[in-house]
Amino acid sequence: MNDTELVLSAAGRPVGRYVTRPELPARLSPRPYLHPVTTLASTPVTELSPADHAHHLGVGVAVPDVEGHNFWGGRTYVRDQGPTELDNHGAQRHASFQESGPGGFVEELRWTAAGTELMSERRTVLAVELTDSAWALDFTFALTNVTARALSLGSPATNGRSDAGYGGFFWRAPKEPDAPRVFTADTEGEDAVHARPAEWLALAGADWTLVLAGATGGTRRDPWFVRTAQYPGVGSSLAHRSRLTVAAGDTLVRRIVTVVADGTLDRAGAAALVRKAVST
Repeated sequence: MNDTELVLSAAGRPVGRYVTRPELPARLSPRPYLHPVTTLASTPVTELSPADHAHHLGVGVAVPDVEGHNFWGGRTYVRDQGPTELDNHGAQRHASFQESGPGGFVEELRWTAAGTELMSERRTVLAVELTDSAWALDFTFALTNVTARALSLGSPATNGRSDAGYGGFFWRAPKEPDAPRVFTADTEGEDAVHARPAEWLALAGADWTLVLAGATGGTRRDPWFVRTAQYPGVGSSLAHRSRLTVAAGDTLVRRIVTVVADGTLDRAGAAALVRKAVST
């Protein structure tokens, strides 16, 4: 183990590599990420800097607008102008591991832009064995506003681009010849599940299934951001319709638990595994 990268394991098998200090150009909004992430049978379920979106970095946390600073990567959506290349990229910097091992870690990070620290983060990630063909990635991030003023978090949607409220936890899945199936407990298809909250959401590829649950304490569930036709990716929407304000000194906490399963699950199988993962 070192503080540059570490390998997560479940059921005694490596299932994910976490890179803390990637060497990336500024326009990709440098940040730690998990890649590759695999099933227990070693099937890859993440993609890194694909040709369609070079700023998609496996699994991690990304926010496209923190007080006008881009922590997502790529172009910035500007109202009445559209996607625009701007010199406004921030970076998430690894500070230290409070705990680390093959079963997970607790990490401290700093979110900085234009030479100023805006937020600190405590990130807690666990790899949990569920069955002989499924494990769970339990990912919690706690963002604290370290400035003396309120911070406003936004998205392309809040800046004028409809149905683009992405920002928060994000998982870029591998692109296959056929688009993955996406479904929740009661509906199916990208149009039906995108931009809506749901207890859980499943993304199923040729021989793998991801089942994501927003498991933050209480009843808080952000809408899901979902893409399958253009590219396979699922994330949370911290600023879906309106900007999210974090007061000075306050902390924003979100927990996403993702089942990583071999094979394609049906609704009953997905629901059973995600219940087990969230309660573990």
